[in-house]
Amino acid sequence: MNVMLEFTASGSPKTISAAIEQCAVAQGNVSALVVPWESDRQTLSIAVTAVKGEGWAIEHTNLGTIRLTDLGGEQTRVAMSPAPPDHPETQKLAALFERFAQQVQKQFQASTHAGRE
Repeated sequence: MNVMLEFTASGSPKTISAAIEQCAVAQGNVSALVVPWESDRQTLSIAVTAVKGEGWAIEHTNLGTIRLTDLGGEQTRVAMSPAPPDHPETQKLAALFERFAQQVQKQFQASTHAGRE
């Protein structure tokens, strides 16, 4: 897995995953869902997809994966990896994942700094 962005966030993997899912909902064109069969007691795996919908038809295109690893002491390692390029709109999708990853990182850096003040 090629890690594009990595940082440490305050909170448990479960708490962090819920916040990441909310961040995706707020963005609207991205979905972030925990993948239970790729997770274990220490690490949660989150699939990030681009979402396009028209009527009842919804298309999900894989953008990448976020791995949340419990470091103990309410600290979680967040590692974001883009999906391998296998789509005709690879550059557009890679840019979408990168924007989402940066948005998530900013959210957690802001909450981490706010908690220290």
